Amino acid sequence: MKLTQKESMLLQDLKTSEEICIEKYGQYAQKAEDPALADLFLTIRTKEEEHLKTIRSLMDGTVPMMSGGQQNQQSGQSCQPGDGKAAEKSHSKTDEYLLKDALDTEKHVSSVYDTCIFEFTDAGARSALNHIQKEEQEHGQMLYDYMSTHGMTA
Repeated sequence: MKLTQKESMLLQDLKTSEEICIEKYGQYAQKAEDPALADLFLTIRTKEEEHLKTIRSLMDGTVPMMSGGQQNQQSGQSCQPGDGKAAEKSHSKTDEYLLKDALDTEKHVSSVYDTCIFEFTDAGARSALNHIQKEEQEHGQMLYDYMSTHGMTA
């Protein structure tokens, strides 16, 4: 695949965004007070690493084959307390801050992918970027579900 100058610049922006996400989720996993939240951050970090590999492939002019299917939602569900009420009062302000920032990050990154999808001429590249955008939206859903389960507002 031959990239236009605009496509190359957009991929560079996406690469930077994914690198920031990887770094952020790694740090947030270390800072999280709830071990289940730390696991959730690490799960998302792993997916962001896959996204970075895809972006690098596109930068090299190769459209990677994208695996189908939804992300494993189990990690988001494993964060749920017994009845949810005790967690409403016991969640830490640190965890709440990390979650709100991570959710804002996912919203931003998803919107960047949305713009890029419209700018690419190659259908395979658009499909790969669309696949990643859907996973970014799933990350947002996982974060929101954790927040909701633990009595935090988004």
